[in-house]
Amino acid sequence: MKRNTRLIHNRAGSPGRRTVNPPVERASTVILPDREALYSRKPGYGRMGLSVQRELEAALCDLEGAKYATLTPSGLSACAVAVASLVKAGDKVLISDSVYGPTRRFCERRLKRMGVDCVRFDPRNITDIEDRLDETVKALFLEAPGSLTFEISDTPAIVDLAQNQGVRTIMDNTWSAGIFHQPLNIGVDVSVQALTKYVVGHADAFGGAVMSNDPDVAREIGELTDDWGISIGPEEAYSALRGTRTLFTRLTQHEASAISLAQWLEDHAAVNAVIHPALSSHPDHALWRRDFSGSSGLFAFILDAPEEEHVDAFIDALELFKLGFSWGGFESLLIPCDEQLTRLSSDWTKQKQGRLIRLHAGLENVEDLRADLEQGFDALNRKKNS
Repeated sequence: MKRNTRLIHNRAGSPGRRTVNPPVERASTVILPDREALYSRKPGYGRMGLSVQRELEAALCDLEGAKYATLTPSGLSACAVAVASLVKAGDKVLISDSVYGPTRRFCERRLKRMGVDCVRFDPRNITDIEDRLDETVKALFLEAPGSLTFEISDTPAIVDLAQNQGVRTIMDNTWSAGIFHQPLNIGVDVSVQALTKYVVGHADAFGGAVMSNDPDVAREIGELTDDWGISIGPEEAYSALRGTRTLFTRLTQHEASAISLAQWLEDHAAVNAVIHPALSSHPDHALWRRDFSGSSGLFAFILDAPEEEHVDAFIDALELFKLGFSWGGFESLLIPCDEQLTRLSSDWTKQKQGRLIRLHAGLENVEDLRADLEQGFDALNRKKNS
């Protein structure tokens, strides 16, 4: 697949004086010229968004190959809106067992209270999905690659199954940021992103987006956000729009650093396995090569750390890699993930010997990042031998 490198510039303003990015309009009330405009002109109220929100929507449509985009205040809200807009009481939604934890929680807790059943499926098992499809299933949620464990499903095959049953498909496309993957182009009905991650890119603002090419789906999404009062403020929208201007350049560097670290970790004695779709050792590498044009800075590895105190020794010795949730900013991050994993069958980590560590390669010098990890491995070995 071809990488998406084209991003639009601000189209607003007069030809004689137009800023690169649109101005931030801090407004709740919009002054309208007459009674007719009061009830017919959109937006007629600031919550619906003004110039900067419209420009961000246009940029995201360009990025994802979409006709319609709706903004939300966070990535989780984007995922929730995408699912809730497609189901009603008595329906069922299928979700990949590897999706982002809060998305799963929303489906299994909040949707259940709304009368919607939620069933997980094995992201690598087409038969498992086929067996779970029935007349009550109205939506199917994927994430590519899966959160924490980085499985990649056979999306075109799943889309074919879903379409034959009249089921809408949704994909969390945050990992690729729309640069390395365009799910709408391979038949997915709805693509969502946590703009908080790569689009904002500086760990200082929240945002989400829901994109589609189907007017009926877009109308349902728009009606739901109107009914629930979901919107994004102008400052957050501006931060996200500004991030789109450097997105390709940043993602390219994140990708290069992550691959360099992943290849180095594969040969390290303190690492039992590296989980990165761009590596030939990854079980879904062929699917990644077919459907993606690149990879981002986020991947995982299995640390040879039998006890929790060994993990703590490794983490405590790190200086450049910080301990913190989220990712996508300029800073490198690292978290142990075993505490978050709640998988269908047995604990996923029991399939591997060691502790699951998720790593985000930031924009620091990759040699410095490698030295920082080596410092952690040295501390780990000292703890194991003490």
